[in-house]
Amino acid sequence: MKTVTLPGGETVPALGQGTWMMGERASERKAEIAALRSGVELGMTLIDSAEMYGDGASEILVAEALDGVRNDIFLVSKAYPQNASRKRLERACEASLERLKTDRLDLYLLHWRGSVPFAETVEAMEALQAAGKIRHWGVSNLDTDDMDELLAAGGSACATDQILYNLTRRGPEHDLLPWLRQAHMPAMAYSPVEQGRLVADRTLVRIAETIGATPVQVALAWVLQNDDMIAIPKAGNVAHVRENRAAADLVLSREDVAALDAAFPRPKTAGPLEML
Repeated sequence: MKTVTLPGGETVPALGQGTWMMGERASERKAEIAALRSGVELGMTLIDSAEMYGDGASEILVAEALDGVRNDIFLVSKAYPQNASRKRLERACEASLERLKTDRLDLYLLHWRGSVPFAETVEAMEALQAAGKIRHWGVSNLDTDDMDELLAAGGSACATDQILYNLTRRGPEHDLLPWLRQAHMPAMAYSPVEQGRLVADRTLVRIAETIGATPVQVALAWVLQNDDMIAIPKAGNVAHVRENRAAADLVLSREDVAALDAAFPRPKTAGPLEML
């Protein structure tokens, strides 16, 4: 499995597993647990969740799925912006830890920007680190100006920015991704296949047929061609996990990349960071 290096030197899998909208339907629980465990066995040991996902249901599912293999996992969760204050972040983190049945998070993210000043959030994150409750901290859905402000507020230890990025969401290529590279912070791409909406695209289908892959794999491989990019697609069953995992070994040719660039051109000008 290809890896990505965090600012502190630790490496994580470039392809992880997202859990948005998992754990919310009893009829799918068994398949979702099997999917997460299968992904871990295949090397997709970075698992992303959030207190927002199903009001904690996703974290509870992750705990059940990862029972007995916690030490093999790089576990990520996210806090609501209203919980990012000195008073509330510790309580939010402890609630996530309880649902996840673990004593620490490997990475804790501010889910999106709210009204709490960055300096206060940085202080609260550092306090959680000092207490051993989190190992790294980062942010999600922050644009370039936000990142400038975060660093000015003392946030130089930020480990990543989790953003919406895929073939149809290429706006970050203008300024945010170059900013992150210069700061040596990897990006973490959520919805890298646009929640499955890309699979019927004719260019993806044609390239996939030519190279013996699937459209999902081609779209994921395009995201993963970046050496400083982590992708966290969601998969609700074992077959989909295996399909995703194979994308990490897929190398697109220059011709394939050029065809994708033509079919999915990046915006001509920078715009606000998109989010789902």
